[in-house]
Amino acid sequence: MRISIACDHRGYEAKEYLKNILQRAGHEVTDFGTNDSKSCDYPDHAIPASRAVADGLADMGILICGSGIGMSITANKVHGIRAALCHDELTAQMSRKHNNANVLCLPAMLINDPLMASIAETWLATEFEGGRHEVRLNKMMELEKNCCPEK
Repeated sequence: MRISIACDHRGYEAKEYLKNILQRAGHEVTDFGTNDSKSCDYPDHAIPASRAVADGLADMGILICGSGIGMSITANKVHGIRAALCHDELTAQMSRKHNNANVLCLPAMLINDPLMASIAETWLATEFEGGRHEVRLNKMMELEKNCCPEK
């Protein structure tokens, strides 16, 4: 699977840890930075990583910041992105099964690296259920199309 990954300074160490695990599992990982723990602005990295997913250059995206909130809000501004902030395997699973999330946001300050890896593995392995969830997803995407036309 092709995965875009990005972080801010608070998520740098977690991103490096997770990137290594993903690559060892055979995923093609494109890193959109940041590349050190120096203070930076999360939108500078979240936007290109999310656009890679929206444009089909990556199948899924993973974004990491201190709380996960800034990355989540930013990613959801990109047309076609359904980013989910997950704190455990259940929320990761549900974000895929019911919402077909295509970007996973993780909070580096709130969970440890092994849990982060478990959440990402669960998220990547979970398929969208479709069915009644497809109807709901289509309503969300229609809203995005009508309210926020792609530029």
